[in-house]
Amino acid sequence: MIGIIGAMDEEISQITDKMTGVAVTETAGMTFNRGKLNGREIVAVRSGIGKVNAAICTQILAADFHADHIINTGVAGSLRNEINIGDVVISTDAVQHDMDATGFGYKPGVIPRMKISDFPADERLRKLAVQACREAVPSVGVYEGRIVSGDQFISDRQVKERLTKQFDAFCTEMEGAAIAQAAYLNNIPFLIIRAISDKADGSAKMDYSEFERRAINNSVALLTCMIERI
Repeated sequence: MIGIIGAMDEEISQITDKMTGVAVTETAGMTFNRGKLNGREIVAVRSGIGKVNAAICTQILAADFHADHIINTGVAGSLRNEINIGDVVISTDAVQHDMDATGFGYKPGVIPRMKISDFPADERLRKLAVQACREAVPSVGVYEGRIVSGDQFISDRQVKERLTKQFDAFCTEMEGAAIAQAAYLNNIPFLIIRAISDKADGSAKMDYSEFERRAINNSVALLTCMIERI
């Protein structure tokens, strides 16, 4: 069974509309939609925004639904000028950029007393996602790189530049690294797929809601194509 997590209704509704035989379960204020998409059994769920919601959602998918794979889909802000609106970033790994135990001698992003803090995505899922992106949305760029997450909406250009320099990251959002950590602790292969909704340098001049709509459409098209191959 494949667990699919999106933070917002807009990121999940297009997926549930394509599903068949849907059964709904309500847990922890979240609606888990279990059914089939392109012949594969999936559970699609809106986690809500932020790392705590995302981690709780992932744990429920692990404990209650016994997910074999977990995919996080949604939008993110670019941290690199070459990554444009609508382009897709596939996670190589994920780090919490707001984890700060530097007062105890740890580097930024390092989680004290854990073996790792940069959680690696599943290589097979990565390859499938890249291939699906090139087939489903060939007009956009696809990048593989680190995704950083924090309980902050990052819009300040200087903050974006710091995150790029500090973590060598490709994009930033608010859930992926928490999902990655929870999946890692449960030994579940995971992947984060993020379509870009705003430029790193703030140079694009389109309304954000239009950016978001375009990014979500690209992300859903990619995921729908990818599901057939898992």
